[in-house]
Formats: sequence, C-alpha cells, structure tokens
Amino acid sequence: MQFLRDKFKLSSMKLRMLRPLAVIFGFISITSAFAVTPVDTSNQIIVSVRDQKLMLVQNGGKVATYPVSTSMFGLGDSWGRMTTPLGYLAVEKKIGDNAPTGAVFHNRRLTGEVLQPNAPGRDPITTRIIWLRGLEAQNAHAFKRCIYIHGTPQEKNIGRPASYGCIRMKSSDVAELYDHVPLGALVQITPDRLPKVQKTPRSQPTNTFVNASARPQNQEQQTGASEATLSVDQMRSGGALAAQRQKAKLALNKGL
Repeated sequence: MQFLRDKFKLSSMKLRMLRPLAVIFGFISITSAFAVTPVDTSNQIIVSVRDQKLMLVQNGGKVATYPVSTSMFGLGDSWGRMTTPLGYLAVEKKIGDNAPTGAVFHNRRLTGEVLQPNAPGRDPITTRIIWLRGLEAQNAHAFKRCIYIHGTPQEKNIGRPASYGCIRMKSSDVAELYDHVPLGALVQITPDRLPKVQKTPRSQPTNTFVNASARPQNQEQQTGASEATLSVDQMRSGGALAAQRQKAKLALNKGL
C-alpha cells in the first residue's frame, strides 16, 4: 500500500510540473496562429455580389470600380464547397509582382505561359493573386480554401457569377488593383449593393499599417464613407447581421 501511495504522489508531482509547460506551449501555438498581417482600415476593397462589382476605397474616398465574378455555386465558407465567403477579410498575401498580363499560375507558381483574353478552352488563374484571410467565423476557412482575387482569361463571363469561389477580374483590372492595394487591406464581401462613396483622385500604393482596432486618423475629413471608418468589432457585427439577412432571404425563397 505504501508503494502505491508513493507512486500516486510521484504521478501527481509530474502532472503539476507538466501543467505550466502545457500552458506555455499552448500560448506559443495561439500566438503563432494569430501572427498575421495587421489590418489596414485606410485601404478597403468592397465586393458586391448583387452588383458583381468591386470598389477600391482609400482614405474614405472611392478610387475605382471594376466588374468582377463571384462563385457560380453561391455563397458560403464550408469545406468542399466552391462558394464565395461573405463578411470581412483582409489581404494576407500578394503574388505575381511584375508578371506579364495574362501570365498563367499553377499552385501559385508562374508556368511561363501567357494567355490572351478569352483564349478558348482554358480557365486558369492569371496575372495576379491577392490571397484573402477571413476575419470572422463565417469566413474563417477562406485562407486555407485559397480564396483569391485574381485574373482570368474568361473575361466574357466577368459581370456575372462564374467562378469556383474566388473573385475573378479582367487581367488588366487586377494588375491595376494589385498595384494600389497593400498587404493588410480590409476586404468586405457583401450580398448587397455597393455603398455610395464620394470619388477621390487615385493615390499611390501605401505600406502604412494600423492595428485592427484603429480608425483612420483623418476620419473627420471623410464624407459619405461611413463603411471605411468603422472599427473591426463594428465590422464583424455588421458582417454577422449581413449573414443573418442572407440566411433569411434564402429561407424566404425556399418557402416560396
């Protein structure tokens, strides 16, 4: 009996010694998981599924609007589905610096092939890759699902849902967007129409990042651009409401 008691005490001591190590290693894992590019709220991309358009907003002003294509399979972020996620995301990686317009990518690597717009029988990723990371539960799989903003040779289909989950653009448009969007830029994919934002002159690319909870410093100078001045918490709340509205619409349509 004494031997069993001594063995039990030894096991308990080992467990007490291991608990702090488990906490430390757990903290390291959590820190690594969140070691991502800071969100830059002064640079924002808004994608309207309803309009099939993308708007670039910088410092509260509209810079440009482009036609796009979202998924032909609908909206969502489930594994195994080729759907376009909704909500707030951020630009995590940019691939394709100085690649020729129409350059073909396979597994995010240039193949050396260059395609002209509407080349027959081909549907690869071309020109540029802007890789997105989800900021909400409703789009948490976006990065691992390889949700990109990218070019396509199938430009005749731009303007209607035609992708396999990504946001497709004309090659010349995505090359232009790529040059004006920094890492960390905020991306909103909404089922609604694009907001009305006052147009401003084009600006040069910026590499100034701010914390996710920060607001643009010149907020008092912004007019007609409330979407660009929201905190990330407010954005996430808005994204959750948008998701609820989308579910309600789908339920209503099924009821009809």
